Amino acid sequence: MDNTKESNNTSLTIAEPCIAEFKEIIKDIASNPNVISLRERTQHENKSRYYHCLRVSYYTYYLCKKLGLDYVSAARGAMLHDFYFYDWRDKKVEGQKKFHAFRHPNIALKNAIDLFDLNDKEKDIIKKHMWPLTIVPPKCKEGYIVTLVDKYCATNEFIKNVKNKISIKINHNNK
Repeated sequence: MDNTKESNNTSLTIAEPCIAEFKEIIKDIASNPNVISLRERTQHENKSRYYHCLRVSYYTYYLCKKLGLDYVSAARGAMLHDFYFYDWRDKKVEGQKKFHAFRHPNIALKNAIDLFDLNDKEKDIIKKHMWPLTIVPPKCKEGYIVTLVDKYCATNEFIKNVKNKISIKINHNNK
């Protein structure tokens, strides 16, 4: 008698996330010189805007693929969600920091539309990734995921920076 259990699982099998597939999905975006220039722009303290967008994009891809959602549009929209070129911390520009959270999604969307052929879902993801500050919520589940992943990554980057500063201060004081 066979001791192996037969699986009665009739649910759909969701394909496993794959780094090579993710890279292929965002290849045209990640290799664009304007997007690459985000490596020179600080996002959260000591991390580049490119690094931040790449993290948000990969985690979004991973979650959407696991949930059986449109992971292609989600990853592409997430990669472009902070596609702007100014430094929002620049105190020389009046009101830049004050209104940045409200205005940068539309700036990122305009920049993305100028360079890439985006579908409606990708556009909505970029435009509404700062919800609830954007007031109008995302139209799709993928948009909510990008919103949450973006906040998770930003918080994680901030906390790592604070821990690093505390560690440096403690090490400096112990000398």
